[in-house]
Amino acid sequence: MNAVELDSVIHRYGKVKALDGLSLTVRQGEMFGFLGRNGAGKTTTLKMLMGLLRPDSGRITVLGRSVKRIPAKLKQRIGYVCQEPNFYPWMTADQLGAFVGSFYPTWDAPEFQRLLRILDVPRDRRASEMSGGTRTKLGLALALAPRPELLLLDEPTAGLDPVARREFNDQLQVLQREQGTTVMFSSHLVGEVEQLAQRVGIVQSGACRFEGEVSDLRRQVRRIVADAGVAPGEGFTQLRGDIWQADPALWEQSAWPPGVVVASLSLEDIFLAFARTDSVSA
Repeated sequence: MNAVELDSVIHRYGKVKALDGLSLTVRQGEMFGFLGRNGAGKTTTLKMLMGLLRPDSGRITVLGRSVKRIPAKLKQRIGYVCQEPNFYPWMTADQLGAFVGSFYPTWDAPEFQRLLRILDVPRDRRASEMSGGTRTKLGLALALAPRPELLLLDEPTAGLDPVARREFNDQLQVLQREQGTTVMFSSHLVGEVEQLAQRVGIVQSGACRFEGEVSDLRRQVRRIVADAGVAPGEGFTQLRGDIWQADPALWEQSAWPPGVVVASLSLEDIFLAFARTDSVSA
């Protein structure tokens, strides 16, 4: 069973399409990295999967259930950390844990306390007194404590220092390894995505331009280095400048003139080739 499937999903903000026929699949038990520029549709997608936004058309399947709205019982199986977590400002971490835990039949109070210790979140400090990074770590602890089947993370490490970011990512890997949790996360830190994700999706102007394993993407997209411009034949798509995309077999079968070098690229270089052609809506 796939954990998430989106097929031809369209969502509009007024007259502007935030998603325009987005289709992608997140497999059960995998860590899926979601890449795209600001405004490309990542946050909109994650909010729809949490039931915070509704699609205008298309099909969404979450944990085997085709949905238009996300019912409460399904939400209990999903953990979610948004870009800027908001909590009742007067509540401490312990109080928030007791409050949030009351909504989840699978809430694990000892696990929540363990996560607070590991992530260095003070138990007795009010949320209003916490830094942005500490609130993000608290949000992760609250999302992980119910031991969700699906974890949705929207730029979760953006405000964290390098030590906290490593602790955060370590916990994700432990969760996936020990519990088989499916993780779908967006990030601007492409190196982080390359390190953590088994598969990635690159969304551009609300549509998915690539979905698959990082190794497959790197075999498809390469740079052609030559003193003079070289235009490959049929089957090659120019992404930007000297960066082209084609089936891996076509790269291997093609004969290149003397002096032409076909170079491999990092995930960051490939993402930038996609992203810099993006038409970003507000």
